[in-house]
Amino acid sequence: MPKAQILSKGFTVLSTDILVAKTKSSRSLGFVYFRRLSVPEAASMNRLLSFTIMVLFTSFLCASMPEQVLVNSGSFLMGTTWREEGVDNEPVRRINLNYDYYIGKREVTFDEFDTFCEETGRNVPGDSGWGRDSRPAINVSWWDAIAYCNWLSFKEGLPLAYDSEGHILDAMGRRTTDPSEVKGYRLLTDAEWEFAARGGNASEGYTRSGGNSVDSVAWYKSNSENMTHPVGTKAPNELGIYDMSGNVWEWISDYHRYYSSSEETNPYVDVFSAYRVKRGGSWIDCPVGVSIDVRSKGLPGHTITNLGFRICRTAK
Repeated sequence: MPKAQILSKGFTVLSTDILVAKTKSSRSLGFVYFRRLSVPEAASMNRLLSFTIMVLFTSFLCASMPEQVLVNSGSFLMGTTWREEGVDNEPVRRINLNYDYYIGKREVTFDEFDTFCEETGRNVPGDSGWGRDSRPAINVSWWDAIAYCNWLSFKEGLPLAYDSEGHILDAMGRRTTDPSEVKGYRLLTDAEWEFAARGGNASEGYTRSGGNSVDSVAWYKSNSENMTHPVGTKAPNELGIYDMSGNVWEWISDYHRYYSSSEETNPYVDVFSAYRVKRGGSWIDCPVGVSIDVRSKGLPGHTITNLGFRICRTAK
């Protein structure tokens, strides 16, 4: 009987013939014996191997895919719907979102972003010595964030959401300004982010995402110890979404523009500006800075320790 080379505990090298291992009773011998498979056995083994490979691939894909929450279509008032000292007033306007979408349940973590970097050969961003794992990925630019989204789309066999210039694309790869036509993974639009942060159709009208008690729902200046924290460690909002107030600012897909009070349906700002929108506030901001209606802006190539992102995908 031929012997098989032992690679590591529990694993053996098979020859190019279809063989099956028959284990010797004594472990001290350090080898196993083989017998040749019959044709029916070989066919059964091939099916088992194919199934195993499929399960392993699916497990790997799920491990690198951020968990998501469905946000159902709806209408809401976007902007500064309450007065709070220190808040820049944003015009209040009615927004109608006539499509459902998925949103990352948590901000994209270093674990998830590092997998992307390893697979694509990108340099991993620094963590400022705070640790990686389940902390939100920081020091990522807007361009880094949309590259991650396109990578997720490619892995799932979905059309890419962005072209090389950062424009959103429909299912046929054509430029669009309607986010409901985009099939791949992308960043949230400004309106989608605020609707989800407010709790969608389940909104209780809180000033921060998940409640009015800032310490319960957000990592911010007074409780963060001047660093990020693992995602999902504060209370979620009405939809079960975490950290939409505090921890890190989140890149938004839209260009930054000041908007009017006119009602809009499925809004998306694709008119060029030097800046992209940021939402949510961060570990370095005061309580006012992590309010739902606060908007900020950043140069798309900018990276910093209090800025990350979360993913989104149209649900159809």
